[in-house]
Amino acid sequence: MPELPEVEVVRRGLERWVSGRTVEDVDVLHPRAVRRHIAGGPDFAARLRGLRFGTAMRRGKYLWIPLDEVSASLLGHLGMSGQLLVQPSEAPDEKHLRIRVRFADDLGTELRFVDQRTFGGLSLHDNTPDGVPDVIAHIARDPLDPAFDDAAFHTALRLRRTTVKRALLDQSLISGVGNIYADEALWRSRLHYERPTATLARPRTAELLGHVRDVMREALAQGGTSFDSLYVNVNGQSGYFDRSLDAYGREDEPCHRCGTPMRRRPWMNRSSYYCPRCQRPPRPA
Repeated sequence: MPELPEVEVVRRGLERWVSGRTVEDVDVLHPRAVRRHIAGGPDFAARLRGLRFGTAMRRGKYLWIPLDEVSASLLGHLGMSGQLLVQPSEAPDEKHLRIRVRFADDLGTELRFVDQRTFGGLSLHDNTPDGVPDVIAHIARDPLDPAFDDAAFHTALRLRRTTVKRALLDQSLISGVGNIYADEALWRSRLHYERPTATLARPRTAELLGHVRDVMREALAQGGTSFDSLYVNVNGQSGYFDRSLDAYGREDEPCHRCGTPMRRRPWMNRSSYYCPRCQRPPRPA
């Protein structure tokens, strides 16, 4: 599942290549790609025609393009394998092309939504007064958002009575952090994934947030993390941060800090990677 850095890379590509362009036509080639648009594919296409794309936005793992002249946005979720690609209009269709957006200009490119597993999709939604699609208004701000409130996050963390990795993946507390970057930030913080949040003092929370931000900024600088061909930016290029990972995917490899073999444990239908020496498990209550 793409996390904040991957989605931000795509957002920047959309801002560069499609913001400010007017939609001429839309082809919905698979109904599941617009299943979150309750009125269906024909309505989705009809409502988009003639509208001008504003500047692409993002909150956590969701991205959206505000539509000029209406209080609504085109909301995208990449799911497990979704790709938003800007392709030459004459380029052959991708095998799993689901939606095509053509523009009323002579730039010679179009926006394509490609999704092998069809878990992602595009949909149209009304905006809140803050300009956020109403269906994602409940999602917390992400740690790279200038308006993210560190003090409020710490207070909520202490009150939530959960464990630290569960909290990092809770989109109502903090958005955009997924399994990969949670493991990376926890390794840098020397925190075990099962550490109770109630035991974190304010300086410890501040340190953890600092590492979350550092990991995400470093991943952004390298175009995100790609473990297969399914995550790419709008130009079809993969990210390279997987070559810089300290924890995720490194089972039995030496810890980059102390040399102890890294461990992997099943966790909530996922895996957690950690160093048993640097990230000691919490003592039983």
